[in-house]
Amino acid sequence: MSFESVKKHLKQWNRDQDIMEFDTSSATVELAAEAIGVIPARIAKTLSFRGEGDNAILIVAAGDAKVDNKKFRHTFGFKARMLSPDEVFEQTGHEIGGVCPFGLKNDLAVYLDESMKRFTSLFPACGSTNSAIEVTLDELATYSSAKGWVDVCKNWQESINEEVPAVQAVNSK
Repeated sequence: MSFESVKKHLKQWNRDQDIMEFDTSSATVELAAEAIGVIPARIAKTLSFRGEGDNAILIVAAGDAKVDNKKFRHTFGFKARMLSPDEVFEQTGHEIGGVCPFGLKNDLAVYLDESMKRFTSLFPACGSTNSAIEVTLDELATYSSAKGWVDVCKNWQESINEEVPAVQAVNSK
């Protein structure tokens, strides 16, 4: 059902036919990168946090980025607390491993992390543990109705110089 809600959501932009489905799991950054044939940093992972009130907030970040608690608290004004798998499903309608900012069950605030800006395209999941779609940064912002860009992650800046040549090598194949 989750995959179908994402497909229906992406149909608005005639992108539903561009969803890739794999015979193997793409439920983790590493598995998704292997299934697609890209470096893990190009996987756009969607992280679910407790927001203020009843709704969660989603942060979409590069696959090699980790949430920085200080930056998160400074940006949002509250502590970063991830949702349990049951809460993720309840809020997004997607199971862990297929969570994406598309076709959501609830109207959630989506933010895009700066860690993704070093790439021209990324690969978020599409509501199942064996799917993804390649999108540009602008498409990701549009399709997710993102509220904006934030800088709440760490550990990706050190690898910028290493990652860019790898991306160029992947894109030139």
